[in-house]
Amino acid sequence: MFRFPEGLYADIRIEYTEDAAYSFENGEVMSDTENVVSGAIIRVYDGKMWYTSVTNELDNIQSELDELASLAEPDPDIENDPMVKLFEVNRDTVLLFEGDNDIRKFTRPQRKELVESYLKECFDGSVPEIKKCGVSYYQDHHIKEFYSSKGAEIKQDFQQALVWCWFDIVVNDITTSGGRGFQSMELKDITGCYDQVRDRINRFLDFAKNAEDVTPGDYVCVLSPDTTGMFTHESFGHKSEADFMLNDKTLRDEWVLGKKVGSDLVSIYDSGSPLHRGYIAYDDEGTKPRETWLIQNGVLTGRLHNAKSASVLDEELTGNSRAQDFGFSPLVRMTNTYMAPGNMSPEEIIAGVEDGIYIYNVNYGTGQGTFTLQPNICYRIKNGKLAGPLRVNVVTGSVFKTLFDIDAVGNDFMICDTCTCGKGGQAMPVSDGGPTIRVKSLNVN
Repeated sequence: MFRFPEGLYADIRIEYTEDAAYSFENGEVMSDTENVVSGAIIRVYDGKMWYTSVTNELDNIQSELDELASLAEPDPDIENDPMVKLFEVNRDTVLLFEGDNDIRKFTRPQRKELVESYLKECFDGSVPEIKKCGVSYYQDHHIKEFYSSKGAEIKQDFQQALVWCWFDIVVNDITTSGGRGFQSMELKDITGCYDQVRDRINRFLDFAKNAEDVTPGDYVCVLSPDTTGMFTHESFGHKSEADFMLNDKTLRDEWVLGKKVGSDLVSIYDSGSPLHRGYIAYDDEGTKPRETWLIQNGVLTGRLHNAKSASVLDEELTGNSRAQDFGFSPLVRMTNTYMAPGNMSPEEIIAGVEDGIYIYNVNYGTGQGTFTLQPNICYRIKNGKLAGPLRVNVVTGSVFKTLFDIDAVGNDFMICDTCTCGKGGQAMPVSDGGPTIRVKSLNVN
């Protein structure tokens, strides 16, 4: 399709996106939108630097490519550049979301009806403590084409639909915010989930009425599957993105493959192949994703790469070069990142705690050397049983110490499919997950 310049590596990523949203808040329609966008990013590499152009005029791609090539310095040996040698040459078409499965066929009246069904079934005005509430629906459908001077030709698609039900509960002049979301590539998975929303409302209502402030200190903590997923993603997943290591020798020395970095019970992996929110058929450099085990039985066994980081660290590609859209160059990013399950039941794990804290769910987390989790709801554990709800501001710990302090891993593996990850000014869809785990000591405030 394109005339690629001699003596240079070049690639072109074309994207076609259609999205729609409908949201309702406190009796008012807040959004009712449909958007169609197309565009391309063109990149040229001469062995020294990248030259990049972005356009919404797809007829101008060849002229943009030629202009970039005129700025670069051709290298007759470019094919032997360490990074260029790693770029895969895949020719494939992977279109999973066509025909009846195409979410673009879900019309504006149907979106409105879906949102109104959640409002009617879950927010009927019978709970006076709910002062604000709303339901949002969002869908998007993407088709990507990728072409490279090495001969890659890829066409793939992706779609998702998300329902988010949220509420503000006010008790004794204290506002507690909560919600329940559902995300899937198929509409059938996010419709009619009323009981789950009602259960979440009742849990938050009980919390708002009965929660006590935690006494700050160090506690044995049991993390729910949702919380384990957040911990896995934030505290360890980002440390596995190898572009962080390129200019940080200390980090490279800390994270040597084969090093013992955690309990024998801990295994963590990343893969873009499962059909969850981080799914990709190919990454944005044309690489097929691998199942990459980052930790196996407490030993560091892998990390996530694009072609640059893999060439510098002399490691294999993993298929983790991703960009938010055609307006951005790809970075090393997680896809679907999970802590593997163990063999204990959640009840057994909690029964082994005399005095501790159960973290039911969290708003967000951050992490590198020290990680933080900001919980929504926690419970006290007394004599091996869940007791009353606790109001906790933040949970912190050292990544290195916590990985070793995990002394129980549950068999109740779950995936969280409503996650968006930010890095370098780009937001990417990802999923995380894991089982219930127990940590010997975390600082709770």
